[in-house]
Order: sequence, then structure tokens, then C-alpha cells
Amino acid sequence: MTSTSTATQRARPHAGPAWLVLSLACACQFMVILDASIVNVALPSVREDLGFTPTGLAWVVNGYLLTFAGFMLLGGRAADLFGPRRMLAAGLLLFSASSLAGGLATAPEVLVAARVAQGIGAAMMAPATLAVINTSFTEPDARAKAFGAWSASGGVGGMAGAVAGGAITTGLSWRWVFLINVPIGAVLIVVAMMSLAGARTGRRESLDLTGAVTGTAGLAALVYGVMQSADHGWTSAPVVGPVVAGLLLLVVFTVVEARFATQPMVPLRLFRIRGVAVGNGMLLLFGGIAIAMWYFTSLFLQNVLGYSALQAGLGQTPAAVTFMVIARWAAALLPRTGVRPLTLAGSGCFLAGFGWLSLAHADSGYVTSVLGPTLLIAVGIGLTFPTLMAASTADAPEGDAGIIGGLANTAGQVGGSIGLAVLATAAGTRAAVEADGRSPVDALAAGYDLVFLIAAGLGLAIAAVSLLLPRHRRG
Repeated sequence: MTSTSTATQRARPHAGPAWLVLSLACACQFMVILDASIVNVALPSVREDLGFTPTGLAWVVNGYLLTFAGFMLLGGRAADLFGPRRMLAAGLLLFSASSLAGGLATAPEVLVAARVAQGIGAAMMAPATLAVINTSFTEPDARAKAFGAWSASGGVGGMAGAVAGGAITTGLSWRWVFLINVPIGAVLIVVAMMSLAGARTGRRESLDLTGAVTGTAGLAALVYGVMQSADHGWTSAPVVGPVVAGLLLLVVFTVVEARFATQPMVPLRLFRIRGVAVGNGMLLLFGGIAIAMWYFTSLFLQNVLGYSALQAGLGQTPAAVTFMVIARWAAALLPRTGVRPLTLAGSGCFLAGFGWLSLAHADSGYVTSVLGPTLLIAVGIGLTFPTLMAASTADAPEGDAGIIGGLANTAGQVGGSIGLAVLATAAGTRAAVEADGRSPVDALAAGYDLVFLIAAGLGLAIAAVSLLLPRHRRG
């Protein structure tokens, strides 16, 4: 990994100690990812209490994910124009207020609206945390370690969701899944205002309104259409219509940014930075790997081995701990090895781990058929995720740290959304084929096994794309 020649000349945008700034960024990332998963366990209680229909209940999850992915680029550019401190504080305020509204909701429409607002708040926070890290930690070793901690906090947030959601819903109420964010958010707003300096960019740019509308609407329409594939066929109007509309809007967005915008929301010159272009491509592929690991192994544990949602979360905890340890270790190695060796090693872990996991079936034991391969895959995720995030943002020009963080987050989110839809379709198709002459559980296991084989192929694709990165040069 390289750093820009101007990196050491940047003024640090924080007023507090570095450890407090990093803790703030990690805590915000933890909250953002935790909230994407913690609600899942509480959904049955939510449905019973508020009277959701099955279709409406899905929007408690989809509403958050849709706006989170759709507004990420806008949140990233806003962090550049108005400063990370303002965007973090504003995002935390919206996130906390909408959490309060969700926790007090008495009607399905209120809860879905609160989740949509939460997603917008998260889209304001996530790029701002990356901008804080990228501009606060300019020395390569310190920056790499910061990315390792940030990556680990997000990974642990995703895994903690299942365990925490089950414990809170069982011990208190589903409402506390949302209400717990309110006091935490209030504390983090105070920390943000105290530890981060105000924006002093010297820039007088205005927001690219046309780019903001077309880019945000295009991403939202694309993700929405992909989400619809779970209930409709890929060639159905509810899928094809939004996907085509989203792609057309993104084409218009690209033309506007390249030809007409005087101050583009996403300057296309950023893609001339090889780390940005290649890193985002790998993050797009990595989104499918993450879904295969955390989502589909949880389904395998529940639907094939018969675990409860809480037991499945606990069953994945060793992998989460492994990921956290390896991510910190890989971040320390990154300045010395560069991106490519760590990415290739991680891809090897994906190939071996998912290949091993694809052999699991209904009579498999947890330790030999699930724990072993998921630990190996977690090593691969720990090696690759912080490495890819660092590679995608390392050479960010000083005034573009927010939008580059938004691009990286968007690539991962869109890759995860598309990966979930494609892998779920593959699993369902394979299970339907295998249902003739096999038990339902065995048919499901065959579908998940195909998902794990596809994930192994994604690992190979990441390894191939990583070869486009320049070789690491020390000093």
C-alpha cells in the first residue's frame, strides 16, 4: 500500500487524542453494522406486536438496507463539503432520533419509516468514519492499524447482532433493539463534537444536485429491484423494471459527472487512481463472500442442523473472534507486505474454507463440518477486508476522503445486495431440483452447498483482480 506524497502535510482534523478519534470511528461503524443485523432475530416479535403482513415485515430490514446503500455516495460527498464532524454528528442525531421513533412505534408504517430514516443516518455516518481515519492517521503504520480496528468493529457488529438481538428480545422487549441506540448515540455525538475539529477546508463548493439525485435514485432503484428477486423471478416486471431504471439513471449520472457537472459529486478522475478502481472492484466481489459466510452459514445451522437463531449466532461467534484478531494482525502487516500478498493469502483461505464447507450435509457435525471451515474463511476475511478498504482509500486526495469512503462502502453494500439475491436464487433452484427423491433438509443442504462453491469462485475472482494492483514498493 502506498500513501500520497501530501499525506504527511495534511493538518490532522481532530482536537482530541488519536485513540479517542479511533474509538469514535469504530463505535459508529459498530452501530451501523449492528443495526443491519440485530433486528432479524426480533422480527417474529415485531410482527406479532404490530400486526405486520409477511410482505410488510420484510421492509423492516429492507427499508434500512435500501437507504443505507442508496445514500452512501451523497453522504460521502457531504462529508467532504461540510466536514466529517458535522456529518457524524448529524448522522448520529438522525440515527438516534429514528431509533427512538422505531422503539416507540405503534403501527407498522411508523416502524418502516423509522428504519428508512435510520438507513439515511447510517449512510451519513459510514463514509464520515472512513474520512476521519483517512485524514487523521496519515502515517502508513498508524493508518493500517486504524483500518484494522475499524474493520474488526464492523465485523463484530454484524456478528453481535444475532446474539444481542436474541438476548434483548427475550430478556426485555423487541423495542429495546432500537431504544438502546438512543443513549449510545447521545454519548457519541458529544464525543464527536469534542474530539473532532471543525471543517477548515477552504473550499466553497456547492453540492452537485443533479448528480446527487440521479446517483442516489439510481443506486436505490438498482438495490430495490435486486431485493425484489427474493419474491419474484429475475425476468418479472417488479425486478426488471427497477433494475433497468436504476442502470439508466446510473448511466445518466455518469454522463452528468463526466460532461456537465462543474463540481461533480463523484469526480471520475478518482478512478484513475488504481487503488480506488481495483479496490472497489474487489469490494464488490467481497460483498458476495461476506453474505455467503455470515448469512448462509447461519441459514445452514438453522435450517439444516436445526439450531435456533440464537444458537446459530453463538455458533458463528468463534469465527467472529477469529476475524477480529486476524484483521488487527493483517493491518499491522499491510505497510510491510502491501495489498497483493494479503489478498492472495485471503483468497486461498476462501477457496479452501468454502470448498470444505460445501461438503457439509444434514448429518454433519458442527465442529468438523462447520466450525473448521468457517474459522478458515474468517481468517480469509480478516486478511482481505481491512486490506481492501485500505487499498480503496489510501491515495485519496485531501478533499475527497469522504466520497472515496462512500465509494468503498457503496461497493461493499451493493455487492452484498446483489450477492444475496444471486446466491439465494442459486440455493433455491438447486434445492428445488434436489427435492425430487430427497428429504427437504437434504435438498436445502444441497442448495447451500452450491452457494459455498460459488463463494469459493468469488475468492478466485478476487485473487485474479488483485493482480491488477501495482507491486508493493517499500519506503
